[in-house]
Amino acid sequence: MKNNQFISFFEEYGSLIEENSPALLNASRKKAFQEFLRLGFSSSDADFYRFMDLPTLFATDYGINVRGLVPTFNPYRNFHCDVPGITSLLYYVVNDTFVAALQSNLPDGVIVCGLKYAAVHYPELLRQYYGASIDMQYDGISALNMMFAQDGFFMYVPEGVALEKPIQLVNILAANRPLLANSHNVIIIGKGAKSKLVVCDHTMDKNVDVFANRITEVFVDDGAEYDHYKVESTTETTKNFCTLVVNQKENSNVLTNVISLHNGVSRNNIKVNLNGCGANTMLCGMFIGGKNQHSDNATSILHHVPACNSRELFKYILDENAKGNFLGRIQVAEGASKTEAFQINRNICLTREARMYTKPQLEIYNDDVKCSHGATIGQLDDNAMFYMRQRGISEKEARLLLMSAFAADILDNIRITSLKDRIRMLIDKRLRGNGSHCDGCVICK
Repeated sequence: MKNNQFISFFEEYGSLIEENSPALLNASRKKAFQEFLRLGFSSSDADFYRFMDLPTLFATDYGINVRGLVPTFNPYRNFHCDVPGITSLLYYVVNDTFVAALQSNLPDGVIVCGLKYAAVHYPELLRQYYGASIDMQYDGISALNMMFAQDGFFMYVPEGVALEKPIQLVNILAANRPLLANSHNVIIIGKGAKSKLVVCDHTMDKNVDVFANRITEVFVDDGAEYDHYKVESTTETTKNFCTLVVNQKENSNVLTNVISLHNGVSRNNIKVNLNGCGANTMLCGMFIGGKNQHSDNATSILHHVPACNSRELFKYILDENAKGNFLGRIQVAEGASKTEAFQINRNICLTREARMYTKPQLEIYNDDVKCSHGATIGQLDDNAMFYMRQRGISEKEARLLLMSAFAADILDNIRITSLKDRIRMLIDKRLRGNGSHCDGCVICK
């Protein structure tokens, strides 16, 4: 669908968007528009959005914040993260706009601010990274973001700095009418630096059709360590599209863990570029869905150089009419010898109506590698159920125990103890049908 509202919208309001945005962010808008004209809501890969009806998803008459207005909603008053002991440094993006922190206790040299602010005050630092790893000519949704995004989240950790506390970014959709929020995040981790980022996605109003189209670019330098966690707890009227691109240099170590506990329609496009020898990446995720919820995860791990390791694990638990899709690709380039790459996708359908689609892929253009991939779709283990029922455990409790055990290795890949404990509790609540929302958050109550 190429002749759509967003083309005419940009033609009418593109100049207004540029007036309210820094030159650095405007530099790629016209190119993005040309790519969107060519692709529309599609990708150059026919399978990429195979199980998503994108024209229908984008058909709502969405509003866009073309003037870059700061939201009146104050998250510092209405949101209080209740993860005990996490002691994170907390920041917010409301719709598509970064909300300045009330206070910040960052080490010297560390920068956390809005993308728009960074484009004005740190242009030489941001210029080499903004949009550098986004394939607009491949994906129309990314081009749409680059057309409209005016703000987002920026984080810079300089060489050798280790952040003791995790940074927490809370994305909040708050609107009283249909809204498309396009935000763009850039994260730079310097040589030998260490940092963890926890991203929480929330929606304020349960009855408004809101659409988030977010891009996050991560650059991890030589010997650096970075953890990226994303926890989604939105509403059934929320559409949440996230593109995450991680670029790793020599001997870097990255853990990425994306967990969706409640949603409407979600899409994670995750791409990891292993660009330096000795780089190591762990990519994992989980979706727990019911009703008519839908979650897509499309991942690519690209081994461009020798002697890199990657591990990938995604799991789905689908109930009622939920739908899941996993499209996972590992590519080993020519010359990337001594590569070790392993991918697993495990899925449980609790009803006959639930649907799961999976397509794991290996593309190997080099000898002397260790690679494997696999996928399963099934139901709960009847033998295990029988074993527990014979020992006096009720059917309901036996099902919960099996599903909790199924989720355990995703939780094992959370390296923040307080976050792991809280997500374990939220998963237990979700599986028991008691909701999965945080207790201390005004939005989630």
